[in-house]
Amino acid sequence: MDLLDFEAQGLYFEEADAEGVKELIAEASEKYAGGEAELPLLQAYFKSPDSLNVLVALNRFYYYQHRLEDALAATLKALAVIRPLVGFPEDWRELQLAHLQTAPAAVLTQVRLYLFTLKAIGFLHMRLNNLDMSQAVFEKLVELDGKDRIGAQALLDLLKQCRVEAA
Repeated sequence: MDLLDFEAQGLYFEEADAEGVKELIAEASEKYAGGEAELPLLQAYFKSPDSLNVLVALNRFYYYQHRLEDALAATLKALAVIRPLVGFPEDWRELQLAHLQTAPAAVLTQVRLYLFTLKAIGFLHMRLNNLDMSQAVFEKLVELDGKDRIGAQALLDLLKQCRVEAA
């Protein structure tokens, strides 16, 4: 399966959110430089806790604030929101190539989003020095993505190189 060979549809950022969420995300963007962006993002989260727009905004905010544990929590929540949309197993470790190959064409955009979100989880684990978990995530992605469309192979190679140099 080529993860680039599909027509994008159902993009998460095109989805409607609860009333006021878009405005709260915009407010957070305006207040970022002044250090007051977290409150409107959390208000947006409480209005719409399953909104991928909110979860992605929280992930970005926490990542750029170097609050990696919080970024990881937002990203794990996003994965949990995407998973039922694509019918994948609850535990990503149980994901098989057959799940991707049998996914209906209508959800291929969400399949890619799921895989990129899983990659972000692996990256955050790597930054948090949870190298075993990070390696497991990257290995799973490489197993599923033979053409490396998600780009996990380079991260897996980097992680392995760092482990060799640290030994």
